[in-house]
Amino acid sequence: MITTSNNSSSNISSKFLQANKLIRQSVQETISIYMLGLLLFILLSRPGGVASSLDDGQQFAYHGFAGANLTLDGLAAVLPGGLLALTNFTQQTKAHAFHPAPIHFLISNKSPAATARSFSTSFVFAIVSGYDGLSDHGLAFVVAPTTDFSAANAGQYLGLLNATNATAGSPILAVELDTILTPEFRDINSNHVGIDVNSLVSSQAKPAGYYADDDAGGAFRNLSLNSREPMQVWVDYDGASRTLDVTLAPVHVPKPRTPLLSEAIDLSELMAADAMYVGFSASSGVVSTHHYVLGWSFAVDGFRDRNLLGVGGFGRVYKGVLSEPNLEIAVKRVSHDSRQGVREFVAEVVSIGRLRHRNLVQLLGYCRRRDDELLLVYDYMPNGSLEKHLHDPHTPAILSWPQRHSIIKGVASGLLYLHEDWDKVVLHRDIKPSNVLLDEQMSGHLGDFGLAKLHDHGTDAQTTHVVGTMGYLAPELVRTGKATPLTDVFAFGVFLLEVACGRRPIQHGDHNSRVVLVDWVLEHHRGGSILEAVDPRLAGKFDMEEAALVLRLGLLCSHPLPDARPGMRKVVQYLERGQPAPDLPPAYVSYGMLALMQIEGFHSHVMSKSCPTSATSVGAVSCGSSVTVLSQGR
Repeated sequence: MITTSNNSSSNISSKFLQANKLIRQSVQETISIYMLGLLLFILLSRPGGVASSLDDGQQFAYHGFAGANLTLDGLAAVLPGGLLALTNFTQQTKAHAFHPAPIHFLISNKSPAATARSFSTSFVFAIVSGYDGLSDHGLAFVVAPTTDFSAANAGQYLGLLNATNATAGSPILAVELDTILTPEFRDINSNHVGIDVNSLVSSQAKPAGYYADDDAGGAFRNLSLNSREPMQVWVDYDGASRTLDVTLAPVHVPKPRTPLLSEAIDLSELMAADAMYVGFSASSGVVSTHHYVLGWSFAVDGFRDRNLLGVGGFGRVYKGVLSEPNLEIAVKRVSHDSRQGVREFVAEVVSIGRLRHRNLVQLLGYCRRRDDELLLVYDYMPNGSLEKHLHDPHTPAILSWPQRHSIIKGVASGLLYLHEDWDKVVLHRDIKPSNVLLDEQMSGHLGDFGLAKLHDHGTDAQTTHVVGTMGYLAPELVRTGKATPLTDVFAFGVFLLEVACGRRPIQHGDHNSRVVLVDWVLEHHRGGSILEAVDPRLAGKFDMEEAALVLRLGLLCSHPLPDARPGMRKVVQYLERGQPAPDLPPAYVSYGMLALMQIEGFHSHVMSKSCPTSATSVGAVSCGSSVTVLSQGR
């Protein structure tokens, strides 16, 4: 028993109240930070990925606990400011706080081979003691088949077990944050994190701290659990690898790449009851200590096929919902190029997240799920991709010409912003209808910046690899691997023709030949029948002057010679009728042949003198064939 004089006791009490006041102020500030980080980082960093919603009982997020319907007992209480207080001045008592609905952890509880689902939880806690460097027993995150711990003891038993039953009769998984060394349970010190399975003797424990991701080279940094500072814990179970990871960090530090604890464990037997409860347990001894929980998220099932929005060459996109502020989102799983460092990739993603334009899909946040995968969170576009409306035969309504023209102008405006109006030059490098998404008003938004590259104005992008999609790659890009704004313009030109004509860049023609859209439109232009290239499904219901402008502009932008293409500012002026309709430069060979010559390295002067020929299909002589090989070789 700790005894003090009256003056000492008064000083300690005053110090304790001051500490509590400071921690509550810090907590209120932290809740705001936690709200942002929790929604766009913590919830996205679980092994199974983003949950489709936060209202089916299998996943939830508490951003503060005001109004939360938690199952509480003992000392546990929700304070007026929304903090969950597990303990107070009362000695030798316990407290529990559980999410009210049980969680179903097993994928199949009827099969002998039932396995435990992946799950992830994250919470922010703070331990506040009235004595510097000294506190009471800690707290634990708990998974158990019941919320009734009436038989458990306080003190070193953390409100989970008791002196006569040190081993759980029912399965219990706990992650303890312990601030007292208890020899009975073979504790390693008085400041440790441990994984407990059916016992308070930890199967694995380490001193509290984290492995830094900064330039310190992954150095271990100690943390004091009872420092009165808010800290964040991640508990992640991967059902596929049967691995439980526990990570700890100060609340302002992003989740470290290396977990503090990593335990190989199959939780399927532990979860045999299927319906399990998740929550917190804490106990008091003889030292006046408060244990607070600021916020908490939990989720199982991972990415669900029923919420799959689309599959691209660089990842799958899923629909999700953030409970606050009830925001629908799209989440893309991207495996980064192994030739590019993770830090460089993340830095570019962060920069792209600063882009703000009404015709760009807004990147809301990101997180690194593993060393080789990132999750990108975007605004959700309810009308899906433009490609679906152009080419999916099951789409009931045909896009009208005014809708197509509006989408074209919107994408052009967004691309101009990327090239010239932002503080850096952003090369999209994958402009195509599947990367143009439509909102409720059918306005076009250019998205999917997974291949984008940034560089300063007045400098060149440092690119050496050919990336993009066959049919949209400029010939000089295929030859040199160097991306420029004009290679984006080339792809935009093909995009213009595709939207106006309703045809893909390369289609199968007669005798199994392949027809290049650009050459097909060029032949119509030469023959004076360019309007016959407009999508026949429109049945002639289009503005002829606008359509002719879009088609001619598409041919100009997709010219094989980069110097013949306009910049995006000029393109926007054409589309807004601020400039007269463009004249096409004379061409004596098909674009396909010019492109092939460009790929093979012919000098532009020689190319301009080439002998005349005519080709509407590339057949055996195909820039598309070359592009396919180079593109797939990435």
